[in-house]
Amino acid sequence: MDWNAVAIVAGHVFVSGPRWTGFDGPAVAEISRHGEIQPFPDKQWNNWRPGLDARHSFVNVNALHLDPSGRLWAVDTGTPLFGGDPVEGGPKIVCIDPTTAAVLRVYPMDKDVAPAGSYIDDIRFNGRHAYLTDAGRGALLVLDLESGLFRRVLDGVSATKARPERPISVDGHILRTAFGSPLLVNADPLEVSPDGNLLYFGTLEGPWSQVPTALLDNPDTAPGTLAAAITPWANLPPIGGSAMDTHGNLYFTALSDDTLYRRSIAGDVTRIASDPRLHWADAPFLDQSGKLWLPAAQLDRLAQFHRGASHIKLPFQLLSLKVARP
Repeated sequence: MDWNAVAIVAGHVFVSGPRWTGFDGPAVAEISRHGEIQPFPDKQWNNWRPGLDARHSFVNVNALHLDPSGRLWAVDTGTPLFGGDPVEGGPKIVCIDPTTAAVLRVYPMDKDVAPAGSYIDDIRFNGRHAYLTDAGRGALLVLDLESGLFRRVLDGVSATKARPERPISVDGHILRTAFGSPLLVNADPLEVSPDGNLLYFGTLEGPWSQVPTALLDNPDTAPGTLAAAITPWANLPPIGGSAMDTHGNLYFTALSDDTLYRRSIAGDVTRIASDPRLHWADAPFLDQSGKLWLPAAQLDRLAQFHRGASHIKLPFQLLSLKVARP
């Protein structure tokens, strides 16, 4: 199982990994204290195969996250193939009680929300709203958690589109698709400011922008008004993922040098740790004790990026370290 997301709550360790990596194993799992991997919330949610009903099973989970009340959320892109289109009923957000494994609610996304070419990537919460990124087509989604309605915003604006002049470089080489062109990943990482007033977001390649959440949350905000409210936030390099603490410090993993950095709210960037095991450390998770958990996904070493020859170095590792939060 190639995990690229992790969440820790009440002593439970949850991981997930996308189907397109080609590895067997559940889409979402809990790791026991003895290292055993158990499907979560159950086997039925993890038994999807092509041709089966995708509405109540995971097709391709790209992210896990906790909301402020401690509920676990899984982001299912609904796309079984890398660069492919979502299957019918596949794109959805699933809210789960992490202690009882009860599925509390499923938020399905129709074709207007997750059209062909979309890849719903990650999620963050802010009051009654959640925000998601579409790394496939380049857009943001705003979800009203009470009504269950999605709105697709900033579709195709420059801030949500990857820039070819900022390629993803790993191990000194530009990461390329199976067709030889540089891999471009649109709107991907995102965070909400501690006061909830701003959403920070960027493409995987960077840079990051910011936009007022009051405008995002208002369905009457005109598209042009919302786009005009976007301003630059941070000129970050290509990253595997990010986590923000309650002080506004951003922890991120740079893909080019297997390094974890911290960007302070003032904009100062500090190197925290460098280690070859932090290779494409994806979607770090900061727990309440101040420990940062990092799943080393090694996504750039997958066979589809090397003409069918896998460069993966087993075993997959889940690393953690205590980080100071000034």
